Amino acid sequence: MPNTSPDLAVSLCGVTLKNPVIAASGTFGYGMEYNEFYPVSRLGGIACKGTTLRERLGNPAPRIAETPSGMLNSVGLQNPGVEMFLSVYLPWLKRQGTAVIANIAGNSVEDYCAMAERLHDSDVDLIELNISCPNVKHGGVNFGTSCDSVAQVTEEVKKRCGKPLMVKLTPNVTSIGDIAAAAEAAGADALSLINTLTCMRIDIRTRRPILRNNTGGLSGPAVFPVAVRMVREVYKRVKIPVVGMGGISTWEDAAEMMIAGAAAVQVGTANFRDPMACVKIIDGLQDFARQNGLQSITELTGTLAEWE
Repeated sequence: MPNTSPDLAVSLCGVTLKNPVIAASGTFGYGMEYNEFYPVSRLGGIACKGTTLRERLGNPAPRIAETPSGMLNSVGLQNPGVEMFLSVYLPWLKRQGTAVIANIAGNSVEDYCAMAERLHDSDVDLIELNISCPNVKHGGVNFGTSCDSVAQVTEEVKKRCGKPLMVKLTPNVTSIGDIAAAAEAAGADALSLINTLTCMRIDIRTRRPILRNNTGGLSGPAVFPVAVRMVREVYKRVKIPVVGMGGISTWEDAAEMMIAGAAAVQVGTANFRDPMACVKIIDGLQDFARQNGLQSITELTGTLAEWE
């Protein structure tokens, strides 16, 4: 009998992913721990822990808080720094047979540029530019909340790195479409969205915020409808690929996000609840594609039939 299995492979900025499921940055470390549950080679890709020029210890505890249908975090980009990433984690990742996406962060344009230069000749497949970071030279306002700052950091990083550049957008903006267009015009090869929503929880007994940092980023199923709407808006606004994330917990969520316009998806907080979440989503997408007669999972992307 002929092989009727649908093709799950997708192309992202010229990089072939064996399937559209990527483990999201900040929720998967560098994949080593999850590799004890299943071979991470099953994944389309791994977006590594947000990496900075030097080691960061992150924010003081408490820095995690539960909330209905989600969680808040203010971990603060704890990571071992780029040199440790390149010497210890990247060699291991490249042996796993999955695409490696380096998520880079900084507090100035110079930080981002130095990271891009350091990764220029490395074995990473793509760079994901985390612009949800405070720009210390401009009053601490996040890079991702202004079209001008998004364009500036994207353009400068693109000049210094030959790797495909995917800009990760924050939802904490007035118009996600304008931000996306600014990143595209400045040279972004792809966009990923959404990052977390800024939120707060309060301990009514102490009358203090539960998080030591006062606010944190909301992720999990609670943000999924927001992410779907924003992915759809960006997909209609730009011509470059869109990678959807934000509250994806099941294969149905992943299919919905692709129908909205995502070429691929990232799965984050769901990994904390179920370490097998990504594998279940991959298997579910394959079954869904087969049952619906799709030859390629790419046939899902952007097929939303909006009401007139």
